[in-house]
Amino acid sequence: MLPDKLMLMGIKTVLEAKVKEAVLSIFNAELPAVEFQPTRKDFEGDITVVVFPMLRVVKGNPAQIGEQIGAFLEEHVEEVSAFNVVKGFLNIVLNDSFYVDFFNGIKDEANFGSVEEVAADAVMVEYSSPNTNKPLHLGHIRNNLLGYSVAEILKASGKKVYKTQIINDRGIHICKSMLAWQKMGNGETPESTGLKGDKLVGNYYVAFDKAYKAEIAKMLSDGVDEKVATKEAPILLEAQQMLIKWEAGDDEIVSLWKKMNGWVYDGFEITYKNLGVDFDQLYYESDTYLLGKDVVADGLKKGVFFKKDDGSVWIDLTEDGLDEKIVLRSDGTAVYMTQDIGTAIQRVKDYSDIKGMVYTVGNEQDYHFKVLFLILKKLGFSWAEQLHHLSYGMVDLPSGKMKSREGTVVDADDLMVEMTNTAKKISEELGKLGEYSENEKQDLYKMVGLGALKYYILKVDPKKRILFDPEESVDFQGNTGPFIQYTYARIQSILRKAKDTGVDFNAMAEVSDNLHPKEKELIKQLQLFPDMIQLAATNFSPALIANYVYDLVKEFNSFYQQVSILGETNESKKALRVQLSKKVSEVVESGFKLLGIEVPERM
Repeated sequence: MLPDKLMLMGIKTVLEAKVKEAVLSIFNAELPAVEFQPTRKDFEGDITVVVFPMLRVVKGNPAQIGEQIGAFLEEHVEEVSAFNVVKGFLNIVLNDSFYVDFFNGIKDEANFGSVEEVAADAVMVEYSSPNTNKPLHLGHIRNNLLGYSVAEILKASGKKVYKTQIINDRGIHICKSMLAWQKMGNGETPESTGLKGDKLVGNYYVAFDKAYKAEIAKMLSDGVDEKVATKEAPILLEAQQMLIKWEAGDDEIVSLWKKMNGWVYDGFEITYKNLGVDFDQLYYESDTYLLGKDVVADGLKKGVFFKKDDGSVWIDLTEDGLDEKIVLRSDGTAVYMTQDIGTAIQRVKDYSDIKGMVYTVGNEQDYHFKVLFLILKKLGFSWAEQLHHLSYGMVDLPSGKMKSREGTVVDADDLMVEMTNTAKKISEELGKLGEYSENEKQDLYKMVGLGALKYYILKVDPKKRILFDPEESVDFQGNTGPFIQYTYARIQSILRKAKDTGVDFNAMAEVSDNLHPKEKELIKQLQLFPDMIQLAATNFSPALIANYVYDLVKEFNSFYQQVSILGETNESKKALRVQLSKKVSEVVESGFKLLGIEVPERM
């Protein structure tokens, strides 16, 4: 037999070699490759060989070819117990001992599914990257959850990972909040108001917008042209002057900027902690906004960029299906593209083992990243081949779009509180928590509420837009976080009872009788986990993990309903079923950990 965790991969290798041997022996033809797929649920079998591609080298009826190859495999491969052919598909049945041996190999493996050897080359995953003029909102939640989860999945796949963000702590938007606080704040602080610092600063961003609109309305009533009014409203001109002073290093403005940004960072830290995300390295736009100018100068000498008559510097990407893109203005100042070029290069200087980067940014920036990656390739950086834009769709609510300037965003902190309250309301209606203390209930409400939020967002392919419904997400039935958490807690209850009744958790599973079909299906589902981690890492998609865990839980619930676990009188069978339940719960916990979701021991 093949060694434990390699068995599933190993059986494919064995079958491929034997199929090729069969084709050579029976048809005197060399087969370059063998195509496998999972056997359809309506047919008997565990793995299917697709015969049709073989017709390039073997002439004949696909069904007859399949029959001959199936007979050869049944005779020459001990794991093959039977086969059937449906048209051009050879469905192979693997014997029960194969599955039992596989399960015995993984049942005590602590990190089943994850790759323990870490690759020498690292990847940096960027996410969050907020502005310091307002609190984090629902859109940031999707960004953070995606970035954090992708980083964890990449780690589990064997990558070395650095988590980072670049904080947008400079620019006119920051000055708007600062100016409004100067004019209207009366010295307010987070301490004096009891507000988180990011919320306090965000309030003044909204206050600026209201004052700005009022000034525009006044100018319009005085007969000023609308375009002129929007550009020359006094409060906007003051904010622009403040930005000029900041860039010149004015002590008073820089001091105010540091103070208000400090309030925001403290607020962000609370939100990140509650959301369960973290970072290894922080970059600040105030430190990076001048980066890239020297790279542009060097690229200009090499002919990568060109200068226009007004002195501005551009790159021509028309031959690549894109447009011309400016990288330096005529006055020599940088654009966002310039600093993104410089920041990427700086990161590789800071971490010499980085060979790839993942940028978690909304899909409105798709074109920007196409241009950025192409420029870095043209500049000759080999790691530019390993850059990925984790593009995602927006999150909408039943009430409509969010607008931060008008103060109508869904605040991240408020949403997390709402999710906890929703979990409390539904749990109380279901009457599930009678034996819990009040503190235990509060902890569980938070775990279920945040689990519901995270799962609802992460189960959707990142590219798709989401309509988020808090009530729908906290449902204990269907494809939801609470349904999976409840199943996990149910398994823990089974395991506690099994331990109390003396079930041997360490006994090796045996095949004294045939496996129950539900036992076999559960083991087959467990076998998929390592491949699913690798697939999710390759596709940068937590949705693959989320939906795999849901499928595993569905399979377990079907097993639970149709097979007696603790009521089984055969001790060997009982031990196998208890051990199977335990392994399912471990994989659920591991899969949810990759999504940043906790699981409860009781529920």
